[in-house]
Amino acid sequence: MADEKEIKPGQINIELNEEVAQGEYSNLAVITHSNAEFIVDFVSMMPGTPKARVKSRIILAPQHAKRLLKALNENIQKFESQNGVINDVDPGPAPFPMNFGPTAEA
Repeated sequence: MADEKEIKPGQINIELNEEVAQGEYSNLAVITHSNAEFIVDFVSMMPGTPKARVKSRIILAPQHAKRLLKALNENIQKFESQNGVINDVDPGPAPFPMNFGPTAEA
């Protein structure tokens, strides 16, 4: 009997360590490109803070960027068919202050 973990021809074995599996939250992506690559910076912006940090940078060949676009489109279509249309209209400012910074004084 063949080992279930045996890699078959054409199959890719992808390893995901615990640190990477935790993921990084991002609510903004900044995309730039040159003639040779696309750079996607994933940023986490917190309300009430004037500075944001790049949490992760992904550099892609143009062909891989196009494949990513296609894969995202396919997955969004599947998501929307199961969960309804994603509202991508900016709702504007939150109805109440979302300042996560310190507010108490000593």
